[in-house]
Amino acid sequence: MIVLKAAQEKVLNALQAVSGIVERRHTLPILANVLIRKNGSQVEFTTSDLEIQVRTTAEFDGDAGSLATTVGARKLIDILRSMPSDQVVTLSSAQSKLTLQGGKSRFTLQTLPSDDFPLVQEAADFGPAFSVPQTTLKNLIDQVHFAMAVHDIRYYLNGILFVAEGKSLTLVATDGHRLALAQATLDVEIPKQEVILPRKTVLELQRLLRDDKEAEHTAIEMRFAGNQAKFSFSGMEFVSKLVEGKFPDYNRVIPKGHRNSVTLGRAPLLACLQRAAILTSEKFKGVRVNIEPGTLRIASSNAEQEEAKEELEIDYAGDEIEIGFNVTYLIDVLTNTNVEMVKIELQDTNSSALLTVPELPGFKYVVMPMRI
Repeated sequence: MIVLKAAQEKVLNALQAVSGIVERRHTLPILANVLIRKNGSQVEFTTSDLEIQVRTTAEFDGDAGSLATTVGARKLIDILRSMPSDQVVTLSSAQSKLTLQGGKSRFTLQTLPSDDFPLVQEAADFGPAFSVPQTTLKNLIDQVHFAMAVHDIRYYLNGILFVAEGKSLTLVATDGHRLALAQATLDVEIPKQEVILPRKTVLELQRLLRDDKEAEHTAIEMRFAGNQAKFSFSGMEFVSKLVEGKFPDYNRVIPKGHRNSVTLGRAPLLACLQRAAILTSEKFKGVRVNIEPGTLRIASSNAEQEEAKEELEIDYAGDEIEIGFNVTYLIDVLTNTNVEMVKIELQDTNSSALLTVPELPGFKYVVMPMRI
């Protein structure tokens, strides 16, 4: 039976959309497979890692009738990638094997029964659905994702907090040393919902969401349940388990009323920090920042007694402050915000700094000082 017949590009795009969550090594071998379900001309591709499930549906030529099977996702993708993009490929099924043909190439792959594929049990208590443009959500994730913790024992930090309330959607990420917050206004009013999305889900959404012109007009629909989130966009359905736990009160972390502030160009500041970072050590990423009327100085040194000094002219008339920072935390935020100017607010040597962006009123970044 011919499961599907189409240009290589179309089949590959559908498979790549769902394959990001597939683990190469898994305790359950079938989770390395993609579930293929055919119903007439509609073919559905589903992958799962027991906590996240991604599904996409597309129309293909092929025989009438129904079929369900599973096959190694990575192998199928690797084979398709090796073929020309305009090549017409055929995937056919016979005697518990799938055969992929394109031109004079032919590959026969082993399958596993579709009944053994562990689908994620969808929650019954999803809250009201609400939609935002794909671009909006992608931009919010892009603004905060880098501040998520990685493998922290405080598991609730290994992800992003989503807060939907009234007409605003807020995303917050923190690893305990810095915090990033981004906010967007929605078109509709929604009841308050707070969930923590796991790190893997966030990175997968970031990969799948688009921010081109077309994506501005295509919405992503979101629904949250007690322990699950569901996203639907561009013919895809994405279900993810949520992180259980209490996220820190981010409003208490964001400093208010710092009396010293300076607005300066993002690119020159980033270049100075990247140069100073070269002479920091692997273990100790600290840089000293001195700010005084008219001048910002950045200095770093290492165990070999090497040092770097950078200076920027700034429009500043506040207090003289010397403060230490982990340079990576500053480089991260400046690399991930593609804007002209940034504003840094400071109180003193021991208080955390607040970085905001005049062009993005909903964005805040807090970074703790470091003893140097």
